[in-house]
Parts: sequence; C-alpha cells; structure tokens
Amino acid sequence: MAEISAKMVKDLREMTGAGMMDCKKALAATEGNMDEAVEFLRKNGQAKAEKKASRIAAEGICKIAVEGDKSAAVVEVNSETDFVAKNEQFQSFVGQVAAQVVAGDYADVDALLAASFSGDSSKTVKEALVEKVATIGENLNIRRFAKVTAENGCVVTYTHGGGRIGVIVEAATDVVNDAIKEALANVAMQIAALSPKYVCKDEIGADYIEHEKEILKAQIMNDPKESQKPANVIEGMIAGRVNKELKEICLVDQIYVKAEDGKQSVGQYIAQVAKENGANFSVKRFVRFETGEGLEKKNEDFAAEVAAQLG
Repeated sequence: MAEISAKMVKDLREMTGAGMMDCKKALAATEGNMDEAVEFLRKNGQAKAEKKASRIAAEGICKIAVEGDKSAAVVEVNSETDFVAKNEQFQSFVGQVAAQVVAGDYADVDALLAASFSGDSSKTVKEALVEKVATIGENLNIRRFAKVTAENGCVVTYTHGGGRIGVIVEAATDVVNDAIKEALANVAMQIAALSPKYVCKDEIGADYIEHEKEILKAQIMNDPKESQKPANVIEGMIAGRVNKELKEICLVDQIYVKAEDGKQSVGQYIAQVAKENGANFSVKRFVRFETGEGLEKKNEDFAAEVAAQLG
C-alpha cells in the first residue's frame, strides 16, 4: 500500500474542500492516486466538485492589451509576492508583454519568450524577463496568454481587482455601437464574477455530462434515504441536478447579475439588447484568466499542521 504523506492530504483537501480525515481515508482507499481520491470524495458527497482548476494560490497580475475593437490579448505573469505584483516596474513590464502579444502571432509561451522584446529589440522576451528578475529580486514567470480576434463582430475586455482577473469577450454581431459594447462589458463583468466554463450547453461534450451523472448517481446511492427511491425517481433526480449544474457553468443560462427581476438569464439579456438595436448579436467566446489559477503557494505551516493532526 502506498504511503500517504501529509502533503498528499493537504493537496487533496485544497483540491476538494473535504475534511483532512476524509482526505486521508480517500487516499488510502485509492492507494494514493490523487485523481481517484477526488472521485472517491465526490461519490461519497464529501466534495461538491474538483476545485483544482480554480484554486488561487500564486501572486502576480493579468494585463490586457487591445487593438481597436477587433483584437485583444490577456497575459498572466506570476511573481512570488503580492508586494512585487503591485510594483510599478513589474506592472509596466507585464503591460509591454501584453501589447507585444496583441500585436504579434505566437503559438505558445516558448515562442513568445524566444521573440525579440518589443520594449528593447536587442533582447529576447526571455532575456528581458531575466533582467527583471535580477532587478526586482524575485522569480517571475510568464505563465500564459490568450489572443482573441473578432472575425465578424467585436471584442470587449474587463479587468477586475487591479489585474487579479482579466476577461475578453468576443461577440458575433452585425451592429457595433455603444449599446452593444456596454452589453458586452456587462457580460464580461458577469464572467469575472461567476466564472462560467462554457458559453452554452452546445459546447459541452457528452462524456462530461455522463461523468457528472455517474457522480450524482453514486452520491444518491450512498444516501440511505435517497437510495431507496424508485429507479425512475432517481433518474429524474439525476437529470434535474445535471440541468441545475449546467445552468451554473453555461454563461447564457446563468441568471444575469444585474437583472432587475432576478430571473432574466444572460441569454435573455443578450436577446433583449439585440432586439433593441436591430442586431444579430450573440456571445461567440470568452477568455477568463484569474491570477494563480491551478498553482499552489508554499505553505509549510499548514503542512506541519496536517502532519500533527494525522499523527
């Protein structure tokens, strides 16, 4: 049997929000397999969903650069401390990188790092980054970027929390005016606040839905009362819960946060704006970066706390 370390328990707890002893039990039951342990906790109702992808644990900033209303880029650069993330020199560098991304065409971060730096063509982006590390005195990392170019419409951007969250929304629209852009800005704020995963249900694969059904069925069968219900009732419960989850992760099905009646969905809001402006208007895609998503900050004190409690 694999040895279950305090760090493994700590990591699983952060990923799922489950209790430490539940995490230890899950790891023991799955012989230390982290992915299987997450599934174990979800099926037993001890974790609502895997939180690894949204765990915020690193410092840094997201910066956005735009070219007119047709193209925008968001870049995330990480630092070791929040103090450096607020440093004007650091922020200026990240802004330069974002401007370079929106003006260029780079396949990935490695290609960007190898390119000449727009702020000083005598250096590559990587050399400029290394220079900033030496000057600022902390390890810095250009982690990721995304560029969005509208083919038949426009893009609108939104930055929240001084660069903690950066959002780009692309619209397919035959009318581009202030009202359309204002609606997109509202949608961008919605995305920043509620973090949908998809624009609509059509983007969700059948495998994802079947997997969620499997998790929900396991939760029901592990409940002494719910498991005694007729099979058709259980199937209905699963379908209802899946639909509820999809409404939470699909942008157009979410309740619009600024809806006066508290009932209007984002899709209905977009349709309303389209009608008011005589436009064929829809959200085509979005990009949402949150600083430190999926990264883990060192926390030796917490690891020691876990070790002490586990004996």
